[in-house]
Amino acid sequence: MPKTVFSIDQSRPMRDQDVPGHNRWHPDVPVAAMVRPGDEFRVECRDWTDAQIGNNDSANDIRDVDLMRCHMLSGPIGVEGAEPGDLLVVDILDLGPVPQQTGDAPGQGWGYTGVFAKANGGGFLTDYFPDAYKAIWDFHGQVATSRHLPGVRFTGITHPGLFGTAPSQEMLERWNRREQALVDTDPDRVPPLGLVPSPEQALAGKATGSDAERIAREGARTVPARENGGNHDIKNFTRGARVFYPVYVKDAKLSGGDLHFSQGDGEITFCGAIEMGGYIDFHVDLIKGGMEKYAITTNPVFMPGNVEPRYSEFISFIGISVDHDTETNYYLDATVAYRRACLNAVEYLKRFGYTGEQAYLLLGAAPIEGRISGIVDIPNACCSLYLPTGIFDFDVRPTAEGPKAVDRGQCAVTS
Repeated sequence: MPKTVFSIDQSRPMRDQDVPGHNRWHPDVPVAAMVRPGDEFRVECRDWTDAQIGNNDSANDIRDVDLMRCHMLSGPIGVEGAEPGDLLVVDILDLGPVPQQTGDAPGQGWGYTGVFAKANGGGFLTDYFPDAYKAIWDFHGQVATSRHLPGVRFTGITHPGLFGTAPSQEMLERWNRREQALVDTDPDRVPPLGLVPSPEQALAGKATGSDAERIAREGARTVPARENGGNHDIKNFTRGARVFYPVYVKDAKLSGGDLHFSQGDGEITFCGAIEMGGYIDFHVDLIKGGMEKYAITTNPVFMPGNVEPRYSEFISFIGISVDHDTETNYYLDATVAYRRACLNAVEYLKRFGYTGEQAYLLLGAAPIEGRISGIVDIPNACCSLYLPTGIFDFDVRPTAEGPKAVDRGQCAVTS
């Protein structure tokens, strides 16, 4: 078993751990542990909200979640000999929920999927589902089931939603300038166009005093993916994956968390994966000068893992870049097209007795495939969503007899 270099007590918030993690990107967050090229090691993680969500039948906790605390990251893990311009080679050896534990924290035998309220983060379909909803999932080995989504059972493709290296000070300043400029184009938008630095609920790892205050004031929020990696939410970052991260600071400073038991492409509800705490085992190495050698300068490159559910039959929903509610055509807009594919899938699943909210949660959590199918045929982009038929305990395919709708209850809602 690999040596654990970052430990978590799931009964305590990240701020109260023996070695706390962090929730802002900044080059001066102190290294929590050092490893060498060639080492194999384990990193334990809290769930991304720091366990603000409970195993219950109310979505009030999703509605009221404090996003200033997110994401809670384990690390940074320094890699001996890493220098700016290198590539950090990261192999995902294994990962999963908290082993041999049941309890109140996500990952202790259960996880959750949430639809965030439009006023507090929102999601891909927030104009259609502006309120907060939740589904709790129980883990059975590799399989997940939910009392809030009856009739569904699937194998998860477990992966970390977020890992990355520390930015340089110059890169951090570029991030903050460009994201502030975007927000300034529509500063009153709900949800906002971006999340600019804020010291509220900031956690700076082992930093103290004026250093911690400066990190809190300058540090970039962890919500988006950026040049350093970050919140990619790519479900194929699973066992067997190899990631090549650009190195921007001495020791690389690898950090991450946001572990997912399963997720559909796009994580469309914003909290759309099956969220959990747990562990992840890594092997690391270095390619000296690798950023220049391979022209990997603006984003990581990765080789997908070779472990995934074996679903062979799908029902696929197509969307084009037309808003059918207003009959507005958009020029090759893949975002509009994928949104329409998702909405088409939601309407289809409602015919079998699911509520729209249940269908939306399912598309975020199940191992669906999202694809850009056409991006040149003006004026319409075409996107498609592939839903595995094998995850249902009934026939979800179209037949001459028509869909058989039954009462499938409801997901957790707010009060």
